[in-house]
Amino acid sequence: MHALSIPTWIIHVSSVIEWIAAIWLIWTYGEITRNRAWWALSFAMLPALVSAMCACTWHFFDNPESLDWIVTLQAAMTLIGNFTLLAAGWWIWRTSRVANSALPVNQNNSPSPLKSKNNDF
Repeated sequence: MHALSIPTWIIHVSSVIEWIAAIWLIWTYGEITRNRAWWALSFAMLPALVSAMCACTWHFFDNPESLDWIVTLQAAMTLIGNFTLLAAGWWIWRTSRVANSALPVNQNNSPSPLKSKNNDF
């Protein structure tokens, strides 16, 4: 475990904890908004979490050659995670465009501003 300094371990572990918290918060946001695209984003984040855990595991055991397969797994999970995050981001963008197309549109092709009853604005 001495392959990394204590500050580096703090960064590694806190990043994994942060990522887990972000997955949970995004899942919760999806539940509140009932938008499945946000649930998809939380699932799309899982390969990156596996990649981070691979890195921590490999460093924890002092980078032995017997665990070189973990480096390959980490690289694969990073690649897969990049594509799943791309797909989830696209899905969120697509669903937001569909939701925004239902808004009333003025002559400039932008959503109409809300007007007060007495038109003081």
